[in-house]
Amino acid sequence: MSNSLSIDEHFGSSQGNLDLNDENGAFAARRSAFDFRYIVAAVRSNLLLIGAIIASTIMLAILITMLETPRYTASTTIQINANSTRVFSEKDAEQSEASEMGNADADRYLKTQVDVLKSRGLATRVSQKLKLTANPRFFAAQEVDAPEVKDSAGEVRDKMIKLLLKNLKVALPRDSRIVTISYESTDPALSADISNAYASEFIQSSLQRRFDSSAYARDFVSSQLAETKRKLEASERDLNQYSRNAGLIRTRNANTDKESSMNGGSVTTTSLLELNHAANEATAKRIALEGRWKSVGKGGSLASTDVVSNVTIATLLTQRATLEAELQQERSRHLDDYPTVKAKNQQLAALNRQIQSNAGNIKGAVRADYEAALDSERQLISEVNRLKGATLTEQDSNVQYGLLAREVDTNREVYDGLLQRYKQLNASAGISLSNIAIIDTADVPLEPSSPNLLKNLMLALIIGVGLAAVTVFLKDQFDDSIRVPEDIESKLGLPLLGVVPRSHEGEPDDALSDPKSPISEAYNSLRGSLLYSTSEGLPRVMLITSAQQSEGKTTTSYATANGFARMGKKVVLIDADLRRPSLHRRIGYDNERGLSTLLTTQDPMQSVWQASGQNNLTLIPSGPVPPSPTELLSSTRLEEILQELAATFDVVIIDSPPILGLADSPMMSALVDGVIFVVEADRSRRGALKTALRRLRSMRPILLGAVLTKFDPLKAGNRYSTYYGYEYYQYDSSSDDK
Repeated sequence: MSNSLSIDEHFGSSQGNLDLNDENGAFAARRSAFDFRYIVAAVRSNLLLIGAIIASTIMLAILITMLETPRYTASTTIQINANSTRVFSEKDAEQSEASEMGNADADRYLKTQVDVLKSRGLATRVSQKLKLTANPRFFAAQEVDAPEVKDSAGEVRDKMIKLLLKNLKVALPRDSRIVTISYESTDPALSADISNAYASEFIQSSLQRRFDSSAYARDFVSSQLAETKRKLEASERDLNQYSRNAGLIRTRNANTDKESSMNGGSVTTTSLLELNHAANEATAKRIALEGRWKSVGKGGSLASTDVVSNVTIATLLTQRATLEAELQQERSRHLDDYPTVKAKNQQLAALNRQIQSNAGNIKGAVRADYEAALDSERQLISEVNRLKGATLTEQDSNVQYGLLAREVDTNREVYDGLLQRYKQLNASAGISLSNIAIIDTADVPLEPSSPNLLKNLMLALIIGVGLAAVTVFLKDQFDDSIRVPEDIESKLGLPLLGVVPRSHEGEPDDALSDPKSPISEAYNSLRGSLLYSTSEGLPRVMLITSAQQSEGKTTTSYATANGFARMGKKVVLIDADLRRPSLHRRIGYDNERGLSTLLTTQDPMQSVWQASGQNNLTLIPSGPVPPSPTELLSSTRLEEILQELAATFDVVIIDSPPILGLADSPMMSALVDGVIFVVEADRSRRGALKTALRRLRSMRPILLGAVLTKFDPLKAGNRYSTYYGYEYYQYDSSSDDK
């Protein structure tokens, strides 16, 4: 520390070390939350608390088990299938719409049915079936008071439904359709009755919902059927009225199902078709007769096939041929004037005349047929032509008729479809088979289901362990006690400079007199850490402080100063605790002069120096206790004193008062080259350390690190001290070790 060092300059030079401290804090914050050693230490330090919590929960579980009224659980199992069967009159069986469900839909269906089991509606049905509202036994089994007379029916029903739902349990195992309905109460018979009633009423409510759904569908289809029938009748009346007004006479069949009304023609069209067909036939007949007539009219009487093929003509021709043969024989024997010859000639002439007469009659008949066919053809063609004109005139009226006819056909199709559906609904109503079946009915339980001592003990153990863990965690969060050296970095964010063990035999001063004692070795290690605590090596001026009293601050100051003196460095130790000084007691000095004397006068430094008995170590006691120590320490005189001492000695060590409750140490920390923070192990502070560090850091000092004192490695993690007030005005003046 140079002679020209000021507070402002020191603030500037301390910025780098402050950033280092912040980095150390960030490093501590980034440490893993799961530290097995830390957890073990926390458990060991709270074994009594953990044991008390677990024992309390177990005892409470035993007490509750003994005081609890036995309750009985009755269970009914039912099977809920995704498919149900409906019986119709037309078919033996038909699957319902649930048969087309996929796996996902079936799972949702089963979960929906479980929710239905837990519904208020089903609870109401069960209460009505068993008449639970007016049954005092039910309320007694639920360990509640029966409804009063002044309670309304709605209030009683709500109370009863809440009790039913509270004690009802519905379990649906995974990948199963078996649902377990359980009910718990203090009455075993009532539990069985309610469980069975839930199963039966669930089946009845399912069937009732289906019947109500079918009834709604029937009512809806019936109303639609009546409306469609009215429309059909109206459309047919409109069609008939239009036909009458337009003079259209249709041959349409009213009972046809799918043939359009346009397919049935009018009388005019039908007559036209029939007359046209008849005219075609007449023409064909006329042509045929005309050909016959022409064949008959050409040539002789016997040249026509019609004449020759005539039976009478053929007979006459046969007779004539026979007669001619006989005549020829007679002529061969007799002359022409012979009587037999003449007779034969006369007979032949008569036959020829008869043949000619019959041939002429045949020709006349053919001609008559031809002329009649020709006349009929002409008449039919004339009538066809007349009907063609009438049909063309009628087609204009058929356009509107076709529209009305289509409307009639559409209404009829809709009516027929609705009528068929209505018949099916009527056939299926009320005859659906339930898809829910009771597997096991509930029997009256013989043993209570609760209280279960083993179950309660296990639950109490789990709760006790959890509660103990939460309690220890919360206690640890609100308590900054340092149990192990690693806590220095994790909780305080400070580097660990050294660990000083607890002195189990005698006073710490006796242990310090032995250079081979653990305490001496610990302070030697601290001395080595301080030699390399900064980039420039050992700080020239160091302040040693703590959060509270009696943490080993004075012992650490003296041991550190003594150690550097043994190294050959010129060291001065200042007792800056102007309220509870203790350094003068170590050397047996009356404390008439000291630091307070230098702060109030301009006396030379040597006037207050005291010998320590150790070479190279000079002591400056606190001096008389001033009325206002804070004002003295905040004066510029202290800075001058420190500058002069730094110029004279190699190391200046200041033993300062505790931080909490006082402003002395934070003010002096801004004037030194480094601050050493002393922390007592296993001391409960409940935030005192962090509060002290926040106050100290508000002055932006150079924090070299922390020293853990009074550490017992054999009992690491145990806390021996109860909460100790940290008000400085409770500082014990009789204590040598602060």
